[in-house]
Order: sequence, then structure tokens, then C-alpha cells
Amino acid sequence: MALKVAIVGLPNVGKSTLFNALTQTAAAQAANYPFCTIEPNVGDVAVPEPRLDVLAKIVGSKEIIPARINFVDIAGLVRGASKGEGLGNQFLANIRDCDAVAFVARCFIDDDIIHVENRVDPISDLEIIETELMLADLESLEKRTITLEKRARGGDKEAIATLRLVKVALDLLNSGRPARAAVIAPEDEKAWRMLQLLTSKPSLFVCNVDEASADLGNELSAKVAERAARDGSRSVVISARIESEIALLAADDRKDFLDTLGLKEPGLNRLIREAYALLGLRTYFTVGPKEARAWTIQAGDTAPVAAGVIHTDFERTFIRAETIAYEDFVRLKGESGARDAGRLRLEGKEYVVQDGDVMHFRTGA
Repeated sequence: MALKVAIVGLPNVGKSTLFNALTQTAAAQAANYPFCTIEPNVGDVAVPEPRLDVLAKIVGSKEIIPARINFVDIAGLVRGASKGEGLGNQFLANIRDCDAVAFVARCFIDDDIIHVENRVDPISDLEIIETELMLADLESLEKRTITLEKRARGGDKEAIATLRLVKVALDLLNSGRPARAAVIAPEDEKAWRMLQLLTSKPSLFVCNVDEASADLGNELSAKVAERAARDGSRSVVISARIESEIALLAADDRKDFLDTLGLKEPGLNRLIREAYALLGLRTYFTVGPKEARAWTIQAGDTAPVAAGVIHTDFERTFIRAETIAYEDFVRLKGESGARDAGRLRLEGKEYVVQDGDVMHFRTGA
């Protein structure tokens, strides 16, 4: 399961610097002028998972394969983007292809870095971005409403159901609220996703702060956190400049660098964990002498669905899953110890996989 997160913000808020750190490349040009990112950059990043290293060490796995996450660096939006201002609608379309949106807010003061609005006000920045996304959604929905109404009058059941959801979204957007504020019944969730609304995507607010505020944040990031909480979203404090420096260091030197700054871990680790939590994702593991691997599933997925992440045929031919909780696997030093202690369980088709489960699937023909 490839998670795709759009990095969105006004020009010069630190998006490309953050992207460079995430991918440990200079693929996204971090320059001090608007629209330096002309094409959306996509970076495939390993998800930090310390449990995977522990499991690999116990088993003696030759290879460690973490889960992956994709970040898309979207060119800076500006006021009027929904009407084609700046680089306009082509970038709104790139956001539409993503699973979640990370709104980067500038929470630092630096006179050497210009601001497209000539002021530093992260809340206002976020409101500009969200307004543009809402306007784009409104335009999209209003265009399709005419066709849906015509089909609905002809008795088309699918059109009637879709039109009902469109009206829910329009009511919210016209009142100045994003589509993600809607309460959607489980049976309507698939149709709701099919509307592909920009403002229905789960959102994460990323507070890009100065180096001195990388641990606890500052007054500006506190305002963003308050706004995120009010909207039912998540927020994370990060210094893109520090992260870009960490990305250039050898692995052995990173801990010393973090210690000098009083940081326990890179901010990117927190960012990725928040992105996972935002989408309700969970991790299970498969381990053996050849490889130790992390797999991503949705919270609530059953064992056959989890098996299908490895190979689609495994879901169809699933028989049972040999399952050991991560804590038991570590405490009892592997599968043999867990089996001897009665901590290896045989789970069937109804079993809901728990985060950290170590699993081996039995399948039929």
C-alpha cells in the first residue's frame, strides 16, 4: 500500500527544503523566489520503523525492507490559484491524486526570505490555501451538478445517490467549511471518495519553525496547532532547515547532531508517523533469514486482507495466519520461543490484524 502525501503551501514557506530532506536529494530546487518548483516532484521514502531492526537482529535477516511513503512536492499555490493564478489548476490536479495533504505553514521570521504576501502570518497562509481548494471543489461540483440532475430526473439511481452527496459537499463549501467536515455513512464512503474533492482529504498541518524552536515550537506554531485542533486535524513542528542538514549527514553522525540540538529524533520521523496516524494505517511484519519486512494495512483489516497486501492471490487462498505479537516475539527471542511459550496463535479469516503483529500466512491452491 503506497501512501501518497501532497506537500502544499504558499511559495517560500519551506516546502521544497522539506521535500529535499525527506528524499535526501536535491530533486526539488529550494530557491528564494516563487514557482521554483515547475513540475511536481515525487519522492519515495522509507518509513522509519525501529521495530523492524529489532526483529531482523533476532532472526538474523539478511535484508531489511521497510514500508514506503510517497511525498509529492506541489509548486507554491497563491491567491487566485483556483482561477489560474500563478501556476494554477495543473497543481490542484496533482493534489487530487494524493491520499492526504500536508499543509506547510511558515512559522519563522527571516527577512532574507521573501513572502509572497509580504508578511508572516501562518493562519492567513493556511486560509488562503484552503480557500483556493474550496473554490476549486465548488467549481468542480457545480459543473457536474447539471449532468447529475438531468440523469436523476430520468430515474438513474446512481445519479440520485451521487447528487445527494454533492449537495452535502456544496452546503459545507458554501458555508466556508471544507468537505472533510462532512459526516458520511459507511455505505456512502466509496461514492464520497469518488467525488475526488480536494478538501475531503485528511489534512496535516506542518509548522516549519526556526532552528531554536525545533523541539517545542513557538508562538506562531502554537496558533497553527490550535487551528488544527479546532478543525479535527493533526499538527507537527519541524525545522526544514535542520532536517536538510541531518539528511546530508552519515547515519552514525546524526545522533550526535541531534544531541547537540537537544532533539530525540529527526522531525521527519514525527511527520511520517503523523501521516500514518492521519490515515488510520497500521504495520505488520514478516520475518525470516532472508528478509525482515514491514507491511502497511488499514486499521481494522482482517488477516486475509493483510495477506493480500503481499500478493492478491493470498487473500483469495487464505487458510490461516500464524501470529505472534511483537512484544512476545522480542521477549521470547523469536518464533521458536514464542511457540514453546504458547504465544504463537493460529488466526482465521475473521481475525483483525493488530499493529506490530509478526505473521506467517498459510494459503491453499
